[in-house]
Amino acid sequence: MAIPTRYSAVKLRAELDVDAAKWSRVPEEPIIASATGAIEARGIKVLRQKDGVQALAKIKELIPPGAEVMNGSSTTLIEIGYQQLLESGKHEWKDLHKAITSENNAFARNELRRKSVASEYFLSGVNAIAMTGELVSCDKTGSRVGAWPFAARRLLLVSGVNKIVPTLQDALTRVRDYVYPLENLRSMKVYGVPSQIGKCVILANELDANRITLLLIDGDYGY
Repeated sequence: MAIPTRYSAVKLRAELDVDAAKWSRVPEEPIIASATGAIEARGIKVLRQKDGVQALAKIKELIPPGAEVMNGSSTTLIEIGYQQLLESGKHEWKDLHKAITSENNAFARNELRRKSVASEYFLSGVNAIAMTGELVSCDKTGSRVGAWPFAARRLLLVSGVNKIVPTLQDALTRVRDYVYPLENLRSMKVYGVPSQIGKCVILANELDANRITLLLIDGDYGY
């Protein structure tokens, strides 16, 4: 189980009418194993992790010292301690997010944000995983998903098994009926503005066998 933060799903769901029993349950092992095989058949490496502690340790192992790192906004990354690690500075990576937020000029900051999607390592959560192997993620502006299709040299995705659903259509419905209401509420609380399903990416196949890695955590993480 993830360590709940202020904006974890378990905190936000109390204010919303969303079906957590349907859209955020931990499946039986045969379902997880089947989904894992289907994802790997699409050219995406899957590394099963027993919990968030192990997932964070694996991230540290996968990203070499001196590498550029950037991440999209992700409750899962916060829950496993990745955001805290970045902010602590107790790492040997080049933190592009810090460079962006430290830039005071709006134009220069926006240019850095655009370039950051092509970082050496881009980390992101996942909104939904179809048992047929497709991975789905959406956001308002595209800053979270822009790195997914091609830009980032290495894409590290982190997700709990609670995001596995039967089909691609179910994955898209999960985004609309479960993920979006939660993210919209979070956005209103944090930024004072609503969110939006503006840009969506479906990872259906990857030709570079070394480019995308999914750290699939055995538990309920993110939303």
